[in-house]
Amino acid sequence: MIGISKLYCGTVEPSDALRYNRDSKRLPSHLLQFSADKKPVVVWNMTKRCNLRCVHCYAHAVDPEFSGGNELSTDEGKELIDDLAAFGSPVILFSGGEPLLRKDLVELTKYAKEKGMRAVISTNGTLITKEKAKQLKDVGLSYVGISLDGMEEINDFFRGQKGAFARALAGLKNCQEEGIKVGLRFTVNKHNVSEIPAIFELLEREKIPRICFYHLVYSGRGSDMVAEDLTPEESRKAVDLILEKTADLHARGYMAEVLTVDNHCDGPYIYLRLLEEDKKRAAEVYELLSMNQGNSTGVGIGCVSWDGNVHPDQFWRHCTLGNIRERKFSEIWTDTSHPLMKGLKYRKELLLANASKCARCQWLDVCNGNFRVRAEATSGNVWGDDPACYLTEEEITKKPDI
Repeated sequence: MIGISKLYCGTVEPSDALRYNRDSKRLPSHLLQFSADKKPVVVWNMTKRCNLRCVHCYAHAVDPEFSGGNELSTDEGKELIDDLAAFGSPVILFSGGEPLLRKDLVELTKYAKEKGMRAVISTNGTLITKEKAKQLKDVGLSYVGISLDGMEEINDFFRGQKGAFARALAGLKNCQEEGIKVGLRFTVNKHNVSEIPAIFELLEREKIPRICFYHLVYSGRGSDMVAEDLTPEESRKAVDLILEKTADLHARGYMAEVLTVDNHCDGPYIYLRLLEEDKKRAAEVYELLSMNQGNSTGVGIGCVSWDGNVHPDQFWRHCTLGNIRERKFSEIWTDTSHPLMKGLKYRKELLLANASKCARCQWLDVCNGNFRVRAEATSGNVWGDDPACYLTEEEITKKPDI
C-alpha cells in the first residue's frame, strides 16, 4: 500500500510515525503502514457468498444461496477475534464474498471493537440500507471500503449486474449520512483505466475522503485477466495520472487520501519523480518508504477464509498454512515450518537468487520484491520477477543524483 497523498502531496512526515514509536497498537489508521512491528492486518473472508459476480474476484465468490462454504460460526468468529486481539493485530477487515450477507456481521463488528481492534468492512456497497448503516454506526465501525471499478456502464459490466453502480452509490451515501468514514476501491485494468478522471470527479462531487487504486492481481477469477492487465508503460501513465489528479485536488483544498495497492514499485517511482521536483521532500519520502518496507504478504497482512483456512494474504487462496479450527491464527502465523511462510518472512536471499530484476534493483529494501503471487502466476516461480514492475533498467540500477 503506497500513500500517494501522504508521500507526493506531503500530508505525512516521518516524525508523525516516530511520535508513536511506530507501534501498530498506538498508530492512527492512516499511519499504520509505517509501523515497526508489522503486526498483521487480517482480512477475514467471512463468506464465499455474494450477490454480484465480479469478473476479477480473487475469492471466486458464488451466489447468495450457496451453502457449501463450511463457514465459521459466530462463536468461531469470536474465538478468532479473541486470538487476533491478544496477538496484537491492529485491524480486522471483514470481507467476502459479500460480508453483508452474514447476518452476524454487526454482532462480530461490535465484538471486535469491544476487544480493542479496529474493524473495517470491504463491500460492494449494494446491500447497505439506511437501517444497516445506522447499525454499523452504532457499533463504532471505523471504515467502509466500497468497490467501484468505473462509472455506471463500466462498473456494472465488471460487477456482472446492471444497477450495481447506483445501489453502491446509495449504500455509500447511507454511510455518509450516518457519519461513517467511507472510501472507494478501484482495480485498474485496460478496460477501466480511462475512467480514472471520472472517478476523481466523483470523489470530489460526493465528498468521498479516500480511494485506493488496486493494481490487478492474477488470483481467483483475476487469473483469467492477465491479458487485460496494463503494460508497464500503461502502468506508468496510470500512476502519473493518479499523482497529477491527487495533486490537483490538494492544490484546490480537497485533501482526499489517495493510495495505490499491490504494486510496490510505485514507491520508488514517486521518490524518483520527487527528486526532480523537490529534493527535500524526496528525502523524507525515502525515509517513509523505508518504514513502509514494501510488500508485507505473510508478515503485515494475512487472511482467514470462510472455512477457517489461513493464507499468506487474500490472494494466496491456493496455499493454506493451517486452519484456525485446529490451531490458533497466532500459532499458524508465527510457525515458519511451512516453506512459503518462511520464505515470505525472509525473502531477500530467495529473491536475489531467483529474480533477476530484483537482484539488480537498488530499491529491493523499500519494495521487498513486490507481489509474489503475480510472479508465480506468470512464471511458476514464486521468487521470480513480478511482471507488473514497470521500473526501467536505468531506474533500478543507476544511482540517483541526490
